[in-house]
Amino acid sequence: MSAQARLKRMFSEEGKCFDVAIDHGFFNEFSFLASIENMKEAVETVVRANPDCIQLSLGQARHLQNIPGKHKPGLVLRTDAANIYGSKLPEYLFSEVVDHAIEHAVRLDAVAVCVNLLMLPNQPELHYQCVKNISKLKTECERFGMVLMVEPLVMLPNEQKGGYMVDGDIQKIMPLVRQAVELGADVIKADPCDQIEQYHRVIEVASGIPVLVRGGGRASDEEIVNRTVKLMEQGAAGIVYGRNVIQHSDPERMTQALMGIVHKGDSAEKALAVLNGEGGAHV
Repeated sequence: MSAQARLKRMFSEEGKCFDVAIDHGFFNEFSFLASIENMKEAVETVVRANPDCIQLSLGQARHLQNIPGKHKPGLVLRTDAANIYGSKLPEYLFSEVVDHAIEHAVRLDAVAVCVNLLMLPNQPELHYQCVKNISKLKTECERFGMVLMVEPLVMLPNEQKGGYMVDGDIQKIMPLVRQAVELGADVIKADPCDQIEQYHRVIEVASGIPVLVRGGGRASDEEIVNRTVKLMEQGAAGIVYGRNVIQHSDPERMTQALMGIVHKGDSAEKALAVLNGEGGAHV
């Protein structure tokens, strides 16, 4: 199977995709476990809303792939564990890829694998690790026809805001996205920039490779919905949201609202109506 065949499973005919990330337990952070302590239940809840993909780790992929039937989301397999998300950075930083990750992905019938391209202030060794990880995975992805999703992630200094805080500077996001493309990404998973109306520049620098936008930390329904509408208007191919779905009071309805924006071009007003139980579901 070629990567192109898997891409067609991942994206709609119009080239759109909503991937729900439930891989947060991979990173050894207590706060990341909120709402996903029971993974079987979390996965089943999201599957009912029928997004295009669900992003899971090697050890949790079974919760998706054990579900019977032909109609369920594709598996995006997270391949690397990192230790960079705490409020205080450890002395030694790493981003380690699972052994024989692509063979695992093929065995698990994944549509894609996801790997980080991390850019932390004054941490060139970590960036170097990520470049090596991507280079090795690319070779294996080509061999097995697997889709390579690269996640360029520019982070703020920990002393500024604590762990896992995104730097929305478009002048830092753009070159890292381009580096990911140059390294062979089939799909980009990137952060939004501070000025959403400028996001078309990130799309442009990706040079035709589809860009899925990360959701980041928890935000209000209005903020998430409005931001998603603007990102899709700027040319994003879709979204990869995790905590804003799984930590929502109604993950299924939030997924349906976001699917309407991504696949049907719903307005923010219509999406909020779906969230409030006033509109039809998009499943």
